[in-house]
Amino acid sequence: MMRRLLLMLPLLAATLVAAQRPTLDITAYDIDAEIDTTAHHLTATAQVTFTAPASADQVSFGFHPALRITKITDDQGKLLTGERLADGTLRVAPSAPFVPGQPAHWTFAYEGVLTGQEDGPVEGLKLAAVQEPITYLLYAARWFPTTGYLTDRFTAHIHIKVPQGMKVFASGGKGDPKPVTLANGKPGDEYYFDWAKPGFPGTIIAGRFVGPFTAGPGNVKVYLSISHQTAGNALAQTVARQFDFFTDSFGAPETAHLNVVELPDDTLPAAWAPELAAIMGSRVSDKSGIRLLANTIAHQWWGSEVSPRTLNDAWITNGMARYGELMYLEDENGKSALRTALLDVSAGALAYDTAPLSTSGRLSPFSPEFQSMTLEKGAMIFHMLRGLIGDKAFLATLKGVLSQYADQPIRAADFDKVAEAQSQQQLTSFFAQWVDGTGAPTFANKYTVYRLGNNKGFRTIGDITQDLDLFRMPVEIRVETEGKTESKKIDVVGTDSQYVVDTFGRPRRIRIDPGDWVLKSTPDLLVRVSILKGQQLVAQGDLVSALAEYQKALVANPQSSLASYRIGEVLFTQRNYQASVNAFRDALRGDDEPAWTEAWSHIMIGRIFDITGQRDRAVNEYRLAVQTNDNTQGAVNEARQALQKPYKRPESE
Repeated sequence: MMRRLLLMLPLLAATLVAAQRPTLDITAYDIDAEIDTTAHHLTATAQVTFTAPASADQVSFGFHPALRITKITDDQGKLLTGERLADGTLRVAPSAPFVPGQPAHWTFAYEGVLTGQEDGPVEGLKLAAVQEPITYLLYAARWFPTTGYLTDRFTAHIHIKVPQGMKVFASGGKGDPKPVTLANGKPGDEYYFDWAKPGFPGTIIAGRFVGPFTAGPGNVKVYLSISHQTAGNALAQTVARQFDFFTDSFGAPETAHLNVVELPDDTLPAAWAPELAAIMGSRVSDKSGIRLLANTIAHQWWGSEVSPRTLNDAWITNGMARYGELMYLEDENGKSALRTALLDVSAGALAYDTAPLSTSGRLSPFSPEFQSMTLEKGAMIFHMLRGLIGDKAFLATLKGVLSQYADQPIRAADFDKVAEAQSQQQLTSFFAQWVDGTGAPTFANKYTVYRLGNNKGFRTIGDITQDLDLFRMPVEIRVETEGKTESKKIDVVGTDSQYVVDTFGRPRRIRIDPGDWVLKSTPDLLVRVSILKGQQLVAQGDLVSALAEYQKALVANPQSSLASYRIGEVLFTQRNYQASVNAFRDALRGDDEPAWTEAWSHIMIGRIFDITGQRDRAVNEYRLAVQTNDNTQGAVNEARQALQKPYKRPESE
């Protein structure tokens, strides 16, 4: 379960299963709610303001399957009848025909138990739980009647009563809590939130938090549980840097205030709402958590301030939040860090590139396909656009979009127009290739070098070929010579494009797209794609298909340490210990890419020796892991702990 959640990144940051065009437009909510953490119980009343087509004889709302409607009334107080479908959808018929363009105000009273173990809107994901020490009601959980997830913007006034001492975070906090008596007779506190801009203010997080931890002017605050409070000051500094970086890159946000709050480890790795960014507690002091947090904070601009008009346009916000994460990584650690990260992003972009991005709304939005397309390919489109029009025009485009479409949805065509205006370039073919098309070029290069007379150097006449007939894009080639290196932009059009480059020194090597500004298919990338698919299949519990994907990666690169390591993991899960050890040994004999596979292969072999009663051999493997001095994902810490206490496989595995 946890592995599945961690693979959904940013998650998550993502969207819900509601790809159909909404039949009604919800504009406002007025919600009164109360939680009882002892009974895991939620009681709420939600007044929903919406307009519906005049021809509609019933309207549908997304609604958490575990919540029970007790009463629905319309503007005149008339009782309405609702029908629950198997997926939790609520269908309600009006008492009178809808009036064109006239808002309706319906009030829903409901209650239910939310432990997180109930069937929710998305199978396998825990999106709402009323519990101690942290309660979370994510917008994605549909804990109030919804429609048009992440496309139908709304305002919200929310009163919520919680057990005394719990701190509550949502969008648009108003003042200090007021003491109240809860329905169970115990003392509590009532919080009030008012988000008056059209957006997505539907997430509430309540808990026993320590904080605030602050850095800089104090507009950004961090709240953590007691068990993670030691990370508070460092996390606050990171959050402040990220918030400032994105403000410089994207422009002023909707609000200068941001609360960063801990989520328990049983839900999504991260979540966001206006003025709110939440991250899993186990990630707050992890290096990968810095990138996850950057992605989540970037959604304050890309997702909150500007949203997709339909899920077909979700690549704009999901992709730019992902690329914002990479921009921050580049700013902190340099271009080499960006290029390394782009390898995995490129693999994700091509993993399910069988349908255009412009049709992604037909997919289930929590599926690996939707995530890879909108997050990873979306990010690569922004990276390529930046390379095409330059940093200055690229940043001007981002700020222009956020300025022109603040608190509004945006279409791909709208983004295209802003980019063309800021860059003064015609970009129709670019977006047609990458948004409306599929596939990536596989470049090949044939060339001949001629010596020029009179000591004038050398002339290289070459031919770049690739397999996409409609492809058109400038691509850099770099000619490395015995002396000065020469670079030149070549307009690659169609399957065959010629070029001529003159150099003083004799060419020794010619590289196509040396700066990695174009999404392209390469043998190394095919290995990464297969490994990525395998990981996603593991997350879905399909170990047989996952092994098949990992084997494909080994066929493409027999020396792939990562492919062998992943095979070892699957075999370990299946308790096939001898085959698992063999795979981890293959990982140690492989290409050592990535480097962390060495330490973790030793740890996994050590665990197998512990399980099979060979403690001396296990200790030797743990020592070898410590000697690598590679603490990726806590490897050295894990090995040192295993040296003190033999590994025992949890009974649940």
